[in-house]
Amino acid sequence: MISEPVISEPVLVRRQGAVGRLTLNRPRSLNALSLDMIRLIAAALDEWEHDDAVRTVVLDGAGERGLCAGGDVRFMVEDAADPASEGHQAAVLLAEEYRLDARIARYPKPYVALMDGVVMGGGVGLSAHRRLRVATPRTRIAMPEVTLGYVPDVGGTWLLAHTPGEIGTHVALTSARLTAADAVYCGLADVVVGEETLGALVEGLAAGGDPDEVAGRLAVDPGPAPIAEARDWIDAAYCADNPSEIVAALRDGGHHEPADAIGKASPLAVTVTLRALREARALPDLEHALAAEYRLSRCCVRWPDFTEGVRATLVDRNRAPRWCPSTPEGITDDVLARFADGTRDSDPALGLT
Repeated sequence: MISEPVISEPVLVRRQGAVGRLTLNRPRSLNALSLDMIRLIAAALDEWEHDDAVRTVVLDGAGERGLCAGGDVRFMVEDAADPASEGHQAAVLLAEEYRLDARIARYPKPYVALMDGVVMGGGVGLSAHRRLRVATPRTRIAMPEVTLGYVPDVGGTWLLAHTPGEIGTHVALTSARLTAADAVYCGLADVVVGEETLGALVEGLAAGGDPDEVAGRLAVDPGPAPIAEARDWIDAAYCADNPSEIVAALRDGGHHEPADAIGKASPLAVTVTLRALREARALPDLEHALAAEYRLSRCCVRWPDFTEGVRATLVDRNRAPRWCPSTPEGITDDVLARFADGTRDSDPALGLT
């Protein structure tokens, strides 16, 4: 039986047979993650871990548009501007979010994420770090942080660094959206089912079915992955460790759209993101990547590009952001040193590694 959810709650937490079900419930903001939501999910996982009646946890999102558009970046901007907080609450949100992502990755019970529709940023962190990740034909996965003057986080550098070839670099620097077939090819999803069969999938799990078997019976062929067909030019263009060299290689190959996308993003965010992706390849595990991202994200929140990117992209929407520095040539060692000097001892420790 499905218990009646409390509709006003930002996360609907209820039991459905053998399933503990979590539904992100802020559909007007495409289920953007708040600190309250992170804490509600964490508390439910704590309870269900020791409840023998719960065999599987299922995550989905309310509304028709998607699972989750990411973190509540407007809150983070407002908190950074508040003299009483100076970004401390944003740091708390990030620390608790990253701990939750790590917890999900090592959760002892099956955890099934229904990645239907848009899945971006924080939504990727809640869904992509462990099996079973269920996409649908309308799934679109992206990490668009560089357009906000930010860096891929929630383990995004770890995930993107381990995609085939240089696809992850392309996705991170251009904010490209991946289809369901792309997601499976890149290791960000495990299976594709029709959106009309998601209810049957949950019912099968609620009856105590094995997640892989239930999803396997409903799986459909997503067709070829468009991103795979672009591997040759992506790998050739994105192998450099300098954003300007990547853009030049893209233009030389006639791939102007991704070059233009990189050119519109924050030059500093692009530079820092590229470095983070290269470094993530050498890290031993997800938790080390989350720790590195936490340091970078705290710096980003205090740098003017983040506030400018959020306002231009999500608030004003009628003007191009004014980045600082405005060009790749302005990313000097001094700028990088000032950016990296953004951490403060008063911030909460991540406590993962």
